[in-house]
Amino acid sequence: MKTGEAMRRTIFSLVSLPLTVFFVWAVGMVGPAAQKSPSQVDFTRDIQPIFQASCYGCHGPEKQTSGFRLDNKALALKGGLFGVAIIPGNAQESPLYRRVAGVGDETPMPAKGKRLTPAQVALIRAWIDQGASWPEEFSGGPAESRKHWAYVKPKRPDAPKVQDPSWVRNPIDSFVLARLEKEGLRPLPEASKETLIRRASLDLIGLPPSLAEIDAFLADRSPDAYEKVVDRLLASPHYGERWARPWLDLVRYADTNGYEKDDRRSIWPYRDWLIEALNKDMPFDQFTIEQIAGDLLPNATLDQRIATGLHRNTMINEEGGVDPEEFRVAAVLDRVDTTATVWLGTTLHCAQCHNHKFDPFSQEEYYRFSAFFNNTEEEVELFAGSERGSRGPNLSLPAPRALAAHRKQVEDQIASLEAELDTPTPQLDAEQLEWEKETKSALVSWFPLDPIRVTSAAGATLTRPNDGSILAGGKNVEHDTYIFTARTGKNGISAVRLEALSDPSLAHKGVGRSPDGSFTLTGFEVEIAPEGNPEGLQPVKFADAVSQHGSSVKRALDEDPASGWSVRGLQQDTQAIFLAEKPFGFEGGTRLTIRLKQESASAQHVIGRFRLAITSGKEPGKSVRIPVGVQTVLNTAREERSPQQEEVLRAYFRSVAPSRNPIRERLAALRSLWSELAAPATMVMKELPEARKTHVLIRGSFLNKGKEVGPGVPAILHPFPKDQPANRLGLARWLVDPENPLVARVTMNRIWMHYFGRGIVETSEDFGVQGHAPTHPDLLDWLATEFVRQKWSQKAMHRLIVTSASYRQSSAVTPERLAQDPDNRLLSRGPRARLEAELIRDNALAISGLLSPKMFGPSVFPLQPEGVWNLVYNDDKWITSLGEDRYRRGVYTFWRRTAPYPAFMTFDAPSREAICTRRVPTNTPLQALTTLNDPAFFDAARGLARRVFREAPGDTKSAVIHAFRLCTARCPDEKELERLVKLFDQELEHFNSDVKAAKDVALGGGVKPPKDSDIARFAAWTIVANVLLNLDETLTKG
Repeated sequence: MKTGEAMRRTIFSLVSLPLTVFFVWAVGMVGPAAQKSPSQVDFTRDIQPIFQASCYGCHGPEKQTSGFRLDNKALALKGGLFGVAIIPGNAQESPLYRRVAGVGDETPMPAKGKRLTPAQVALIRAWIDQGASWPEEFSGGPAESRKHWAYVKPKRPDAPKVQDPSWVRNPIDSFVLARLEKEGLRPLPEASKETLIRRASLDLIGLPPSLAEIDAFLADRSPDAYEKVVDRLLASPHYGERWARPWLDLVRYADTNGYEKDDRRSIWPYRDWLIEALNKDMPFDQFTIEQIAGDLLPNATLDQRIATGLHRNTMINEEGGVDPEEFRVAAVLDRVDTTATVWLGTTLHCAQCHNHKFDPFSQEEYYRFSAFFNNTEEEVELFAGSERGSRGPNLSLPAPRALAAHRKQVEDQIASLEAELDTPTPQLDAEQLEWEKETKSALVSWFPLDPIRVTSAAGATLTRPNDGSILAGGKNVEHDTYIFTARTGKNGISAVRLEALSDPSLAHKGVGRSPDGSFTLTGFEVEIAPEGNPEGLQPVKFADAVSQHGSSVKRALDEDPASGWSVRGLQQDTQAIFLAEKPFGFEGGTRLTIRLKQESASAQHVIGRFRLAITSGKEPGKSVRIPVGVQTVLNTAREERSPQQEEVLRAYFRSVAPSRNPIRERLAALRSLWSELAAPATMVMKELPEARKTHVLIRGSFLNKGKEVGPGVPAILHPFPKDQPANRLGLARWLVDPENPLVARVTMNRIWMHYFGRGIVETSEDFGVQGHAPTHPDLLDWLATEFVRQKWSQKAMHRLIVTSASYRQSSAVTPERLAQDPDNRLLSRGPRARLEAELIRDNALAISGLLSPKMFGPSVFPLQPEGVWNLVYNDDKWITSLGEDRYRRGVYTFWRRTAPYPAFMTFDAPSREAICTRRVPTNTPLQALTTLNDPAFFDAARGLARRVFREAPGDTKSAVIHAFRLCTARCPDEKELERLVKLFDQELEHFNSDVKAAKDVALGGGVKPPKDSDIARFAAWTIVANVLLNLDETLTKG
């Protein structure tokens, strides 16, 4: 991290640079400009959104105040109780216009909510004056809705003729130029070669070009020099890493289950499959089929089964007491909504509770579609809330050979840390002596309870081993209550201790009788009576409870069977201590009746072996974290301990010594990683042998089942093939049938969006009546049909786009051009946008020379600010990866849904709790502070400084030019060079006079200066590098 002084100096340096490289975060988001009304108002683009937002609530399909309905052409022109409201060709005399404009004595509209803006009123006036035209889909009822353009199979249009055919490089340009010429605009000249190679590199592989690649391109004078660059980039393995990123947003990929507990899951093999499929240019129809139904293909391969992880990215609710069926249904419907959005670009989910209000989808059709996904094994059905690890159908995988070197590296790190942990040192021995002294003074004496009688309410067999414990066996029931009765002569009892003991007879040698050795104690009750008067039972009240492992044991005192003390997958003894409100017991002896209630919603989650004890000591809860066996050794005089006891104590202390916390945390993370590398598993889909029944859910409630339905697709679209099975495989083949009017359009629109910042249809998630109209409808249809003609090759379409003259335009903008095409919807200039969240970090790492090229494997934990995971529910810890893993690409970063990587969230990444079709860019001061001060980004600044030391050791000007080119691909102009040299000189002077500040900047992170380098000079270059990495040009594709 930087000192505050260093941060202030960096910000000052940034704002001192010329405007050409000024730190501007509002990339592509210009201030309001005077926008001329379009020559022809388009109802779908301009008017319908106004009516939807401000009018349909009172004059729409659900409600028609004064008998006036505005969402239907025939009814709107007919008018309402007060006569005709729209007079086509005459806005001034049309009551609709007069009401929204506030003209005359009529009540202004809308009657509720915000008034329309002057620009909206002007659009309505122009629309009426131009004849109040409606597209067909708004002209009547459902039959007319079928004419909505998106539900009609695209026909391949001919490329339009243009006035300047010399500008056209491929058919894309004909469509773009025709629209520009219609609007009286001309395209801009081609961008510089430096800009082109950087733009293409960032777009195709998500990384900046190297200086060698830039120089080679500049030197190549052949007419196809740029095309050769594009082909090289498409062949790069980094292509799959870059284009996996938006797909992972679509399929809501994450490394955790979501909801309250948000435990880890293993599904990274799906992410690796995706990267490989993209690199191989798997045809999109096959890409679709394998992800939706790879497991149903004949003789499905391992990879095809891994591909079905797409729909295992649903969230899993493991909260105690949840209804498994509720979240099974939620997962099914999430798969429906994701499939419909990703492949069809429809808001089918709006029909979950009722018929769709605008598009021709009925509620019954929604549930017919859901039937395709209602026949799979589900995690919340099989596991109801207490097991660890992956849930539901899983696929064990052979250890990938490609990861063998990684496994060996992890093994070596584990061995090194274990040796360090076990190595005795004088300091550690002194810590242990002090710990023994403090801990022993806090221990209390515990007295085991020997039962008079112990019974199982559910009929389990309870036996008594020789150590005073109780072992459950025999009938394994869903729920049970153990009733334990004992006598004691002790008085002033302050607490009761319950030990749950592991046993070889229990599953996984655990502590419970569930299939994974877990248990949940939902109630702990104690009643006492004087000895000789067993009828005089009195309840004991407990003020608190503490436990060694598991969830909060206080839940066992809340009298709620839906909550309790859950201990999951533990293979060692554990204990809980229940602290009485006040001391209890009777003179002359006390009879205790203790009830251990185990009524969890999770079947068979009952304790397998336990032992009870009491104490009259003060503050007995302090020792709860110390195992009983260790307490016994501590209570034994040092001279009387055996060597075995000393070893027990030494080993335990090393497991809790505060000075060894970093080592233990690192070991735990590495052991978990090794398990994933040695025996990887992934979540997959699996069909049930017998189909479930599917019902229409009334108002979308899983509790309220209506009519039974079978699998089916919306009638507005092409029919389901009769020769296909009515399952996920049939659905996948139906989706990529060339007769489908939506899939190719939706997919190409989404690809276009990632190049130009917005789709031809801006609402990439909604191609329906409520969505935006395409800005270039013929171009969209040509791209869709070309996609199919290219045998669904995504790489072929990427190449077509990036080699077009439209894409290769300069992105420079003049005030005149900004006024004519403020949002570049007409494509009158080249694309310019801030990089996506992951690419901002990848770009900084690549420029700094820190980026690791390593591909695939379990997700990694790069540097992030401390404390981000402090509030996660399950006490999971973010342990920063070692070595090159901390500098790998963002696509491999561990993704926790309840606490995603903070730098990504700051730059608009979603949580991936649900599908995200497009990230909406924001501009906040926090973004600038992140790239200036986040430890990962400041490490990148140190890396760039180190790179300057190594690659440009000459004079300051040459070094500045070298660093500037690394960041922007071009050379700085004279003013920029002068300012940056001056900045370096100022910083060098400052750090020469403040050695401590220099060391803070130069030595404070994971990247160290070159050996024997001048610390002040390195710190000065770090500040200059920090400025360069924060330039608008560095953070922008332009």
